[in-house]
Amino acid sequence: MGEEKAATDLSRGMSVRDLADGAIVGGRVGEDEVILVRRGDTFHALGAHCTHYHGPLADGLVVGDTVRCPWHHACFSLRTGEAIGAPALDPVGCWRVERQGDTVYVREKLPEGRIRPQVPESVSVRWPASVVIVGGGAAGLAAAEMLRREGYDRPITMISADADPPCDRPNLSKEYLAGSAKEDWIPLRDADYYRDQKIELLLDTRVTAIDPSRKRLTLETGVSREFGALLLATGAQPVPLDIPGADPSRLHYLRTFADSKAIIARLASARRVAIVGASFIGLEVAASLRARELAVDVIAPEKQPMERILGPELAGYVRQLHEQHGVTFHLERTIAGMSGSTLTLSDGSRLDADFVVIGAGVRPAVSLAEQAGLETDHGVLVNEYLETSAPGIFAAGDIARWPDARTGDRMRVEHWVVAERQGQAVARNLLGRRERFADVPFFWSQHYDTVINYVGHAERWDAHTVDGDPHAQDCTVTYRRGGERLAVATIFRDRESLQVEVEMEHEAQPVR
Repeated sequence: MGEEKAATDLSRGMSVRDLADGAIVGGRVGEDEVILVRRGDTFHALGAHCTHYHGPLADGLVVGDTVRCPWHHACFSLRTGEAIGAPALDPVGCWRVERQGDTVYVREKLPEGRIRPQVPESVSVRWPASVVIVGGGAAGLAAAEMLRREGYDRPITMISADADPPCDRPNLSKEYLAGSAKEDWIPLRDADYYRDQKIELLLDTRVTAIDPSRKRLTLETGVSREFGALLLATGAQPVPLDIPGADPSRLHYLRTFADSKAIIARLASARRVAIVGASFIGLEVAASLRARELAVDVIAPEKQPMERILGPELAGYVRQLHEQHGVTFHLERTIAGMSGSTLTLSDGSRLDADFVVIGAGVRPAVSLAEQAGLETDHGVLVNEYLETSAPGIFAAGDIARWPDARTGDRMRVEHWVVAERQGQAVARNLLGRRERFADVPFFWSQHYDTVINYVGHAERWDAHTVDGDPHAQDCTVTYRRGGERLAVATIFRDRESLQVEVEMEHEAQPVR
């Protein structure tokens, strides 16, 4: 075997002629992995790995004065290292760069810590007296974190119906469920964070009513809370499935940290599991439980898993991938009933399962918004700034239905990265930025060693093209309607996925 090539020592200098504008060079400074980026006649040195899942920024894309991670599209400032676009929340380190003639040298690491922006008093007086966030998911935490990052020093309260603090929800059906991620990796922030940032976090607490005119909400305990501004980020709830004869203790849904832990607790005494629904989350659960060597049956009414979303070629590949790993599909069937551990399917066939995981979709949790008189239509309607029909009340995440900056059509998506970025956008708008939300939707789905990246949103499409071969784990699938490109799915073409995202951003309609 050949020896591994030593990383470039960036402290020894690099010729300017060897670094094109927008290029990224990976190397080392001492024991630290660092990237060197040229932007015009300016050079930047940053930590080499994304602070989300440690993605290699050297394989990323430089866009303006930022660099984007190839894995999950997090965005970092080249000047400060700040994580300005989710899913990363923490900054990467920065190193001092010195140019001598035609050579650039990466010197010492700069002190950590972001300088809070200096906000003129004329602006700060327009800040809300307090911010209350209803919901303990991605959007809620991202909003609270960005408010503090931007210098907001007034009361912030997060009210969550979950018993656990905000967690890395995508991991619940992936590495954590598979047993390859530790439990202490799952909370997005530890308890010290909320205390240090003076964010009041109320867990296992429900809001029962909102009075927009009086800017007051009521908790289930009867206690009232006033707010200067309100963010609704209540997320979505799994669609319940009625299975005749089923013992409720054998039925599991997967939405919260507690749900994932409950499934794991069943594994010690289980050998077979049935999954209802061949959705992304259902098949991610299938892959995770196969990693734990359980027998897995997937029951779904469609002919191919996710064909409506991915098209026949990619859907066929996903099915074959799971079958190669031992998953058995029972397609074009539903569950007619259950007795003990025996499931009866709609075609009369039977199979055994120690427990059932139901992934039959989710519904946006909009009842609180409806009770408050906010405008809703398959979600909470918001404008381009994510503000609802009631001034001072915003919505983000799975419940928000906003006007797409590219098409003008309203959309609502249930993607982790979108929820976080909407929370960040709401925070900036609460501080007077008036920035319209124009981010292109993005999500990823992992099945064994295959990751599907998906950019855009194609709820309905009438044509698609395939470049490459899914079975070779090297392809791009483009979805169109009326000739217009709506979305692109890729397998192991991470840089292309980033480039498509940037192109779609440039297609945003001008502000009217």
